[in-house]
Amino acid sequence: MSSASANGRAFLVDRGYVEVSGPDAEDFLERMLSNEIAALEPGSSRPALLLTAKGRIIAPLRAVRTAEDAFLLVTDSSDLAGPVADSLLASRFASKCEIETRPWVGFVQVGSEPGEPAVAIPDFGVEAWEAWRDRLAEVEDAAELEGLRIDTGTPAWGKELDETVLPAEAGLDETHISFTKGCFPGQEPIARLRHRGHVNRRLRRLEAPAAKAGDEIVWNDKVVGRVTSAVEGCALGYVRTEVPEDGVLVIGGSQAKMRPA
Repeated sequence: MSSASANGRAFLVDRGYVEVSGPDAEDFLERMLSNEIAALEPGSSRPALLLTAKGRIIAPLRAVRTAEDAFLLVTDSSDLAGPVADSLLASRFASKCEIETRPWVGFVQVGSEPGEPAVAIPDFGVEAWEAWRDRLAEVEDAAELEGLRIDTGTPAWGKELDETVLPAEAGLDETHISFTKGCFPGQEPIARLRHRGHVNRRLRRLEAPAAKAGDEIVWNDKVVGRVTSAVEGCALGYVRTEVPEDGVLVIGGSQAKMRPA
C-alpha cells in the first residue's frame, strides 16, 4: 500500500494498555524501563523495553506521559498488557503508584493528526499518529499497514520480536535503550554486549519478490537466516552478520538482496 492511499485513513491496531499513576510513577518507571522516562513532557512519548534481569524482552512498548504523575504504557500487542502489569506489580515494592490495565481500543491515523489526544509514531515511515479510545470507532483493518511497516523495517511482536530475540539483533538498542541513564533490569548484559561483544544476526529489510514468512534465507548455498514478515516485493528477516551487504540471496526459489541498513 502506498502512503498516498493511506493518507487521512484510520486503521485498527492490536495494542495493550497499562496505566501507571501516582506520586512515584515517574521514578518507578525510570528505574524499570530501558529508556529515559523522567524527561518526558505531558503529551510526549518514547519507545522503551521492559526486560528481564538477563536482558530478554518482556515487552516492547511506548511510554506516554499523560500528566505530571501519570503514564500510559502502550504495548505492541494486547497479549502483553497483562505480563507488563504483572512484572511491574512484582517490582513495585514501596513505590507509591497504581498499575492497572485498560481495555482501550487503539488505532493509527496516517497523514493527519486525529482530533483527540494522540502521539506521533515513526513505525510506518510516513506521518502517522496513534490514539486510543474506550470503544470501537470507524476504523479499517490494520492489514493494509503491513506493507508500510515492513518497508520501514519496524519489528513487530510475534513476528520479528519475542522473548528469544536480543534487542541488539532487532536494532532496538538504537531506539529503545538509553546507555546514559540509571540502572534498569537487564542493563548489565545489554551494555556488555554493546561494548564488548557483537550479535551474530541482525534484522534486515529485504528485496524479495517471492518471500513469505518462514522462508529460509540462503547465501552461497548456506542457510543464513529466515523471513519473519513479507508482502509482495519486500520482506523482513534475520540474516547472519557475515553475509556481505551486496550478497546475492535466494528466498523462496528467487533471487533477493538486502536493502541498505
